[in-house]
Amino acid sequence: MKINNVILRTVAKIVVFIILTLATYLFLAGHNSPGGGFIGGLVLASALVLLFIVYDIETVQKAIPVDFKKVAAFGAFLSVGTGFGALIFDVPFLSQSFAYFNLPFFGETELTTVTIFEAGVALVVVGIVVTIILSISEDV
Repeated sequence: MKINNVILRTVAKIVVFIILTLATYLFLAGHNSPGGGFIGGLVLASALVLLFIVYDIETVQKAIPVDFKKVAAFGAFLSVGTGFGALIFDVPFLSQSFAYFNLPFFGETELTTVTIFEAGVALVVVGIVVTIILSISEDV
């Protein structure tokens, strides 16, 4: 069912952009302050759910042709893979390392391996939440 509400669609475009920006901030701030992959993934999934509400599901799925079950599986594989990656360097499972690099635009920036783990967690959360929402919507 399509909702023909121009105001709702216009506001949703702006709000989705703000939500995606917040999700990115929460994801990147996760290893030094509150936030991370789980919270960033939940906020990102809320943006997708808002799109599902404003537009119909078929329209959003045509615009974003992603199988979210595969996204969740890839995220789990990525998170577990970072744990086994530590074993390659003969350190305990899920050990992290970090270093500071001078990047051209950002200056001195801390890069850490926990960001890869958090990315996997975010993908799992987005994949599971969107899959649940799509499954519930099929029953209605």
